[in-house]
Amino acid sequence: MVSIEDISWLVLLILPLCTSTHPASRTQSGVDECAEGIDGCHIDAICQNTPNSYKCICKTGFKGDGTTCEDIDECDNDYNGDCVHECTNIPGNYRCTCYDGFKLAHDGHNCLDVDECQSNNGGCQQTCINSMGSYECHCRKGFFLSDNQHTCIQRSEEGLSCMNKDHGCAQICREAPRVGVSCDCRPGFELAKNLRDCILTCNHGNGGCQHICNDTDTGPVCSCHPKYTMHPNGKSCIEKEDLESNSTAVADVDKRVKRRLVMETCAVNNGGCDRTCRDTSTGVRCSCPVGFTLQFDGKTCKDIDECQNSNGGCEHFCKNTVGSFDCSCKPGFKLLTDEKSCQDVDECSFERTCDHTCTNLPGSFTCTCDKGYSLYGLTHCGDINECSINNGSCGHLCVNTMGDYYCQCPPKYKLHWNGKDCVESCSLSCVRKKAEKRLRKTIRTMRKAISKEHIHVRLSGRDFELAKKIPRQTDSQDTCGIGHVRMDSRCGLCSVGEYSIDGFRPCEPCPLGTYQPETGRTSCFPCGGGLTTKHNGATAFQDCETKVQCSPGHFYNTTTHRCIRCVVGMYQPEFGQNFCISCPGDTSTDFDGSTNITQCKNRHCGGELGDFTGYIESPNYPGNYPANAECTWIINPPPKRRILIVVPEIFLSIEDECGDYLVMRKSSSSNSVTTFETCQTYERPIAFTSRSKKLWIQFRSNEANSAKGFQVPYVTYDEDYQELIEDIVRDGRLYASENHQEILKDKKLIKALFDVLAHPQNYFKYTAQESREMFPKSFIRLLRAKVSRFLRPYK
Repeated sequence: MVSIEDISWLVLLILPLCTSTHPASRTQSGVDECAEGIDGCHIDAICQNTPNSYKCICKTGFKGDGTTCEDIDECDNDYNGDCVHECTNIPGNYRCTCYDGFKLAHDGHNCLDVDECQSNNGGCQQTCINSMGSYECHCRKGFFLSDNQHTCIQRSEEGLSCMNKDHGCAQICREAPRVGVSCDCRPGFELAKNLRDCILTCNHGNGGCQHICNDTDTGPVCSCHPKYTMHPNGKSCIEKEDLESNSTAVADVDKRVKRRLVMETCAVNNGGCDRTCRDTSTGVRCSCPVGFTLQFDGKTCKDIDECQNSNGGCEHFCKNTVGSFDCSCKPGFKLLTDEKSCQDVDECSFERTCDHTCTNLPGSFTCTCDKGYSLYGLTHCGDINECSINNGSCGHLCVNTMGDYYCQCPPKYKLHWNGKDCVESCSLSCVRKKAEKRLRKTIRTMRKAISKEHIHVRLSGRDFELAKKIPRQTDSQDTCGIGHVRMDSRCGLCSVGEYSIDGFRPCEPCPLGTYQPETGRTSCFPCGGGLTTKHNGATAFQDCETKVQCSPGHFYNTTTHRCIRCVVGMYQPEFGQNFCISCPGDTSTDFDGSTNITQCKNRHCGGELGDFTGYIESPNYPGNYPANAECTWIINPPPKRRILIVVPEIFLSIEDECGDYLVMRKSSSSNSVTTFETCQTYERPIAFTSRSKKLWIQFRSNEANSAKGFQVPYVTYDEDYQELIEDIVRDGRLYASENHQEILKDKKLIKALFDVLAHPQNYFKYTAQESREMFPKSFIRLLRAKVSRFLRPYK
């Protein structure tokens, strides 16, 4: 049993849901059972008070006597719920959806073609041709369509096989060693008996049919929903009511309607009224609820598209629904409690948004990493192995460290001031001999130039100027430091493509066969392999005249003079380089020959999860998960606690026949009780309770395709609340509204809800204002009845 103390915590948990106005209490002479919550009405019924009693009426979309109500499956009839494509039954209602390439009409039942060519030319490189339910990309003369059906490839003048414009294939041409070409068809088409032509099927754009498509030997045959008639084009459908209204005057219709209404009564078939019927002295009078308007027949209620008037008052998007409308926001924004205004989501206020620095932007955010780290997986930072990039430009040994690196020199050498080159480290006698040698060279120079006005001499790295009379420097001039030479009123380092004995000017250009990409260096890097450069002063390896040009994902091997693919765990985004770059941190690539850091992925995942709250996420999230990943998590709650899971959205590759999947069950045995399993992408959230006391969770991916994956939060709660939690998560209305869907995607809100569910005493951390701002009104209305019903036995 639920203790009084538990109930007090529960009251605190749902306090913001129950602080709205309730009907006035009854007088002492009678009891309002509906207001007091002591009626016996079903959860899907409406309690209506009557003198000294009450009655229960099943809500619209349900049938029964009020004490028991059963959902009506509106889709289970000959008219498919009046949906022309697909009908989905939901508790108390139903929803029409359309096939790919179609959009739902304003009436919520018909499906209209989507012109994909209006958006980014349908992704076609050249010409986009729209068709019913689909579109096609075409190429100009001299080009043919590639296998991806979007880009165009130029034909060669003397091409053979598939490069020949007369290859004979209607759609896809593939090279075949023996027969020259092999023809294939795009998805949704079948290869004809002549092995050249392609026959359209209903799997491609619904076969070009607006409503119903049936495959035949000669191709698709179109038909229409019973309430529509076929257009002369054989593909489109016209509503029959439109045809009838065009042949009969509105005045004549009104006369027939009034005559018929006098003869009818609400007692028989609701008077023929679509919604509300009322008997009057002149016959039945039909009316419609808010959000509908009465049609000319005096009985039918037609939905009002509120979005047509000032966008329904929505700041961003307005979506019309049957009898109402929903406002929604652009990605990166959230709907405020007025259910119309949108506010930027500060992603940087969430925990773990970025590993290092997060910058919030309107509708988005960016992550940046500290110096020495590189961004991967959109939000993560990994140490850069600078030594993998041309040996860190070190003259000898390069040592990588976390967030940095340093160069080392071999014995008898020391590190130059630039931190990269190595210079000889001499003993005292060594220094004496070198000084003697330089002094003799200097004396010879002085003898030769003794008659000149100025003599420049360098001793031990210092420059001296000897003159008959040293000119006085102006106050505005600064003397150059040791090793610096004034050049154009400036003292500086050697530029890229140059070197000198100490890295300062004057400098020499790198000789042929060498290059230098950095400033202030004492030597140049050799191209290697006997290669030369295109000119003196080369600044990069790309200036070396290699025998082949290597593409990204490869490096040039100066020993074999061949392009070698970057190994797994390395990448190269540029042409013509002689090295590959290590992936940052503990990341690696799925395959060799990688060309971008985005292909570097973290494979860490799995483990034992916390007792109360936590989350599971695919490796490298929110970046694409790696290939051949296998992750296993275990949630084992404390005694007398159950598990609630919310899947805000999940992105799995659907192109490889369920090669990537997520499963949640009681144990690793495939025969154990399964709570959730999917291998598809769902952008619509779902919440559910575990069917077992503990959960074994596994995610696996194959080597084919990849996707963003998932981040799924969970919470364990007191099992005394099981009935209430299940009642909430199983109600289809929780997910019917886009507004409610966004609630389940709101990380801040879910964190607060889970925090209080796991530890009800934490409710005191949140102020009343915060609670009201978190829950939109429609969400509160949805939960209020459920919470009140759950608490009735304890009142």
